[in-house]
Amino acid sequence: MRPTMPSSPGEVGPRYKWVVLSNTTIGVLLASLNGTSLMIALPVIFRGIHLDPLDPANFPYLLWILMGYMLVMAAVVVTVGRIGDIFGRVRMYNLGFAWFTGAAILLSAVWSQGSTGALELIVLRMVQAVGGALLMANSAAIITDAFPAEQLGLALGTNMIASIVGSFLGILAGGLLSQVGWRWVFLVNVPIGAFGTVWAYLKLKEIGVRVKARIDWLGNVSFAGGLAMLLTGVTYALEPYGRSLTGWGNPFVLEMIFGGLALLLIFVLIESKVAEPMFRLSLFRIRAFSAGNAAQFLSAVGRGGFQFMLMIWFQGIWLPEHGYDFTVTPLWAGVFMIPFTLGFVLMGPFAGILSDRHGARPFATAGMLLSAGMFAAILAFPADFSYWPFAVVMLLLGVGNGLFASPNTSSIMNSVPARHRGAASGMRVTFANAGMPLSMGLFFTLVVFGLNSSVPHAMLAGLAAHGVPAAVAARLAKSPPLGYLFAAFLGYNPLKSLLGPAVLGHLPAHQAALLTSRAYFPSLIGPSFKHALELVLVFAAAMSAIAALASVLRGEKYIHEDEESRAQKELLAAVPARRAS
Repeated sequence: MRPTMPSSPGEVGPRYKWVVLSNTTIGVLLASLNGTSLMIALPVIFRGIHLDPLDPANFPYLLWILMGYMLVMAAVVVTVGRIGDIFGRVRMYNLGFAWFTGAAILLSAVWSQGSTGALELIVLRMVQAVGGALLMANSAAIITDAFPAEQLGLALGTNMIASIVGSFLGILAGGLLSQVGWRWVFLVNVPIGAFGTVWAYLKLKEIGVRVKARIDWLGNVSFAGGLAMLLTGVTYALEPYGRSLTGWGNPFVLEMIFGGLALLLIFVLIESKVAEPMFRLSLFRIRAFSAGNAAQFLSAVGRGGFQFMLMIWFQGIWLPEHGYDFTVTPLWAGVFMIPFTLGFVLMGPFAGILSDRHGARPFATAGMLLSAGMFAAILAFPADFSYWPFAVVMLLLGVGNGLFASPNTSSIMNSVPARHRGAASGMRVTFANAGMPLSMGLFFTLVVFGLNSSVPHAMLAGLAAHGVPAAVAARLAKSPPLGYLFAAFLGYNPLKSLLGPAVLGHLPAHQAALLTSRAYFPSLIGPSFKHALELVLVFAAAMSAIAALASVLRGEKYIHEDEESRAQKELLAAVPARRAS
C-alpha cells in the first residue's frame, strides 16, 4: 500500500521535538509511577476492600493484581503499535492517555468488598494496561519521528530516566497516599493524565509515515493469545500445587505454556503468509533490530526478577534487622534503593549522547558487562550487609543499566523503516515486558527451591526452641516459602501473621515478644534466603553476559534510510529554514 506522507512543514515548528519529548516523558512517568505506587499500597488496598492478602485462598488475587497489568500490556503492545502505523501514532497515543486516565477514575471508584472487589480491581487494571500499551508502543515511535537520528539517543535516554524516576516517586507516593486512603493511589493519576491528554491533543501532530492497510486479525489474535497463555502459565507456576512448593507440575500450567508456544508458532506461520502482516518478520533480518531486541529481552530477564528479590531482601530481612518496623519497610526499601535510580539517571542521557555520536554497540555492551559484574559482586555480601559498600554496587548496577538502555533503544528504532516504527516499538516493549514476568517466575522458583533446602529445619528448630507447640511448628515449617516472603513484602511481620493470636496468646510474654520482634524472623531466614539468592544472582549475571554478546552482534552504527524517512527528515529540516527566510 502507498504510504501517507508526513504533514506539511507549517504544522510543526523548530521546538516541536521538545514538545514531543516533554509530553511523552509525562506519559512514561505516569505509567511507571502507577505501577510502583500500587505495589507499595497493596496492603492498604486489600484492607480497604476487606480481603486478607495472607490468606492462601486470596493469593491468586494478589498475584493477578501484581502481574495482570504486565501480562495484558505484553500481549497487546505490538498490536496497538501496528494500529498506530496504520491510523496514526499520535492519534493512538492520545487515545492511550485518555484511556489510562479513565481507567484510573474507575479504579478509584471500586466499591465492592472482598473477592468481588479484588476481581474488579484486577479487571480494571487489565483494562488500564491497554491504555498503557497505547502510550508505550507509540511514544518511542513518535520521538523517533520527531528527532533526527543524531539526537535520538539523548531523547530516548531522557525518556527512560522518567521511567526510573517515576518508579521511585511511585514508591514514595504509594507509601504516603495510602496513609490518606487507598483510592488516592489511583486518583493521583487523574490530574496528570488529564493534563497530558489535553496537551497531547492540542500540540502533537501526525508527522510520521502512515501506511493504509487492513488489520491482520488472525495475526493479532494468535500473537496476543499465545503470549497471554504463555505468561499466564508462568504466573500460575508461582502458586503451590498439591505437595509441590511451585506449580510447574500443574497440568493447567503446562497446558498454558505449551498451548501458548504452539499459538505463537502458528502466529509465525500466519505472518509469513498474509499480504499485510501485523508484524513483518523480515525486520528480524536487520541485524541491529534483531540483536537489539535479543539484548533487550535477556537484560529484562536478568534484571526484572532480581529487582523484586532485592525489595524482598530489604523489606523482609535487612531493614527489620536494622530497627525498621515491618509496616514501614516498603517505603524505606524504595529510599534505600535510590543509588540504583541515581546511577541510571546520571548515565542515561550521557550514554544517549555518546551513542548518537559513536553508535550503540560499545556502550550497550559495556553496560551489560558492568551489570554482570555487579550481580557477581553481590554474591560476596552476607544477608546482613554493610549498606554503603552495597550502595556503591547498586549505583554501578544502575550505571550499567543506564549505559545499556537508551543506546539499545535508539539502535533498534533507527534501524527500521519509518512506516514500521510503531510495530517495531511495540515489539521492543513486548520483549521488555515479557521478560519481567518470565524473570519473576524463574527467580521465585529458584529461591523457593533454595529456601526449601534449609528453611524448614531452621524454622522448626527455632519455633520449637521458643515454646511453639511441636504440631504448629511442624505445620509452619512445611508452609510454602512464598507465604512469608509475600508477608514481608507487603509490610507484615511474617511470624506474627503466621502464628496469630491463638498461638502467641498461650506463650510466655517474653517468648511471644521475641518471636514477633523485628530481628527474629530476619535472623531465622536471612542466611537461607541469601544462599537461595545465589542461584538468582548467577542466573542474572549469565543473562547479562549473554545480552552483552547479543549487543556486540548488532554491528556498527546503522540508520535505516529510505524515501519515507528522507522525506520526514526534509520536513523537519525545512521548518527552521522557512522561519529564517
